[in-house]
This record gives sequence, structure tokens and C-alpha cells, in this order.
Amino acid sequence: MHKLRRKLVVAAILTLALAPIHASAQPGNSAENNFEAARTPWGHPDLQGIWDRRTITPLERPERYADKPFLNADEIRAYERASAARGDGRPLDSGRSGISVHDPGDLDYGTAVLASGQTSLVVDPASGRIPAYTNSSRDRAAARARAREGRGPADSWIDRSLTERCITWGVPQGMLPQAYNNNLHILQTPDAVMILNEMVHDIRIIPLDGRPHLPAKLRQWHGDPRGHWEGDTLVIESTNFSDKANFRRSGENLHLVERFTRISEELLQYEFTVEDPTTWVRPWSVAFPMVMAEQPMYEFACHEGNYGLRNILGAARHLEKQAADQ
Repeated sequence: MHKLRRKLVVAAILTLALAPIHASAQPGNSAENNFEAARTPWGHPDLQGIWDRRTITPLERPERYADKPFLNADEIRAYERASAARGDGRPLDSGRSGISVHDPGDLDYGTAVLASGQTSLVVDPASGRIPAYTNSSRDRAAARARAREGRGPADSWIDRSLTERCITWGVPQGMLPQAYNNNLHILQTPDAVMILNEMVHDIRIIPLDGRPHLPAKLRQWHGDPRGHWEGDTLVIESTNFSDKANFRRSGENLHLVERFTRISEELLQYEFTVEDPTTWVRPWSVAFPMVMAEQPMYEFACHEGNYGLRNILGAARHLEKQAADQ
């Protein structure tokens, strides 16, 4: 059995054993399994290392699995075969990734679903689907569309997304499995935790010293994170997001709670819950295990190699010139 598959099978056993929360696959407390995480010299659970979050399990549950939160072993194998048969390098139920490539070999979703058989990364609501948008969210989207009337999609660099501009992949978007660059590096000190995300080399420094959040008027791309320990689980609460962060239409009202729990030597359970009453009709949660990586993490030189943005703007100017010459 492939080594990664063995790790994921262990993840399945632990995930199912720790699944009372939401009656699904969202472990959050290692008390129900016998694993005891190693400790740092100052006594905190040791979460350090490079963690790989590749999976072909979709974020939301496909409609054909509406009443099926888990796949059985035969269904898992069939799903993985169907994904492998696609010629574009994307998983069977791949949605919009925000990434366009010419060579499917450039993609790195991995080849396996979560071995727990979860049919979605979303574990709450029980439907496995992101809750509906509020009327306020739809009104904001309509207002943004009106503000852009008369503008082209590439009139300026400010018309392009934060990811295309290499500013940030965002939080928690950048923590979800992606088309590639699915590693993150965790370092710990007694009073802080650093999370380095391979995608766009985003870095977050999370203080653990109990300091209050920043004043409400101070807003940041990744919000203002504060961490603390609940047993062996690192809990990170982030507020003060910029209204330009725009995680699935949310912005300055986003409230994010993340949980990291070491559930074996090679597995780190990751969970998050997002809440924004101006965006979704209710909070929703994601949970999945990350696997200890077997290779180092290399720099993702986004700004240094960002020819895509220059080419997008250059092509737009060329099309404008062609139209003017006709």
C-alpha cells in the first residue's frame, strides 16, 4: 500500500473515532484517541513541521450525494478512478479553482479522497453545502457590479484579483486544498505561532500572549489573529478583516475560528468555522486532516514570476488598439 494512502487510512480511523461534533467528520478533541502529542520544550503540543493538504474531496457535497455524507470503500475507489480518468488534471467534482493552466501536469490536487470517505470538506451544515447568502450579501454584490459598469475586466491592475496580483490568497481560502502549492509550514515559540502558506508565500504570526484584538478601525488582509490552547488544540480567532479580503463575498464582518490538533505523528487535524451574518444565513464549518510532508517546501516566487498579470493587461491593451484601428 502506498505510504500516503496508509497515512490517509490512519486519518480515516482517527477521524471517524473523533466524530461526535456535528455527527460528522469534524474531530476537535484528541481526548478520545490514545495519541499523545509530543511537547515543545515549553510544554505546548508540538505542531511544527510541513503539512500537506492535498485531496480530491470537494469543498461542497455534490448533489448526487445529497443524503450521503460518507462513501464506502468501493465508492472511494470508483471515485478516485473516475477522477484519474479526467484528462484535464482536475478532480471529478472540481469547481472553480481560480487557476488556469495549459498543462494538466502543472496541477497537484493529489489522487485520493479523504480516506474517511467524507463527500465534502464542509461538515456543518449536515448537508455538506455552504449556507445560502443573505439579502445583504446579494445587495453588496449588485452594488459592486453597478460600480464596475463601463469598465473592462482588465482596465487596470486593480480590476484583477488579489491572487493574480500576488497580494494574498486570503484566509481561510488559502488554507483550503488547492490545485497546487498545498503545503504549509508551522513554527512555534512560547508566545507565538507562525503559519507559512506555500501559496503566495503568505505568512501569519499568531500571538499567544493574551493581548486584545486591534481597535476595530484597523483592518488587515488576514484579519487580526489571536491564539490560545484548549487542551491539545491550538485555537486561532481572527477578526478585523479588511473589506477587500472578500472570502466568498464576506469582508470586514468575517469572524474566523481555526483549530489545529495533532492526531498522530503524521496527521494534523484542521478545522475552521466562519461566521458573518451579513453574508451567510448561518455559520459553517470545514474539517480535514493534513499529512506530514515528506519533502521540503520551496519558495513560491509569485511577485518575482508574475508574468501573468503583465500579459493580461498587455493583451487587454492590444485588443483595445485593434478595436480602435477598425
